[in-house]
Amino acid sequence: MGETSGTVQSVNTGRAGDASWAGGKRRTAIDKRPAEGPVRVAALGLAGDEQADRANHGGPDQAVYAFAREDLDSWSQRLGRPLRDGAFGENLTTAGTDVNGALIGEMWRIGSALFEAVLPRTPCAVFQAWLAEQGWVARFTQEARTGVYLRVLEEGEVRAGDPVEIVHRPGHGITVMAGFRAGLDRDIGLLHRILAVPGRSEKWAELAAKVERNLEREREPAARRP
Repeated sequence: MGETSGTVQSVNTGRAGDASWAGGKRRTAIDKRPAEGPVRVAALGLAGDEQADRANHGGPDQAVYAFAREDLDSWSQRLGRPLRDGAFGENLTTAGTDVNGALIGEMWRIGSALFEAVLPRTPCAVFQAWLAEQGWVARFTQEARTGVYLRVLEEGEVRAGDPVEIVHRPGHGITVMAGFRAGLDRDIGLLHRILAVPGRSEKWAELAAKVERNLEREREPAARRP
């Protein structure tokens, strides 16, 4: 048996719809609403849920997005308005779970499904437009409490009230949030440690390569720069 760490307060899904403010695609599925009863979990996400921009969202490494109710409450106080479950486009609104402290590769049993913590959320212009908060991308990034994208290891069902059971914690000690900060701080040493994590997402390699390119450009003599 693993360690019980909070519960799922709400399971949220949403279909893609047209929205003039939603970037170049003019479509988004960020409006997630609480679902009633059990929700089927498949390899690419929850039944009844969609992603409009599949180039940047969805796929096995971003199948389900979890965000803490506690962080929603904190933002609600700072923004001066209520934020319902699903307000940040999350599929699982958790209560009492240290979502941001999840290690890369940590495994959670929720209902009859098994999940693996994989990636942080990188805020985008659609997220900012959805909340209608000026400078939101920068604020959310600076806070670095991003929530976590989950990979589905075993399909099943989840529902509101299910406990979050941590069944495996890797020994490397690197949290998803630490990885997010490594990208911001251009900590290539930590990013290389993440690349050694078995089963990690290829997106970590893309991030490390981007950081390395930027660092290399800074080392180039000014005369050689385009």
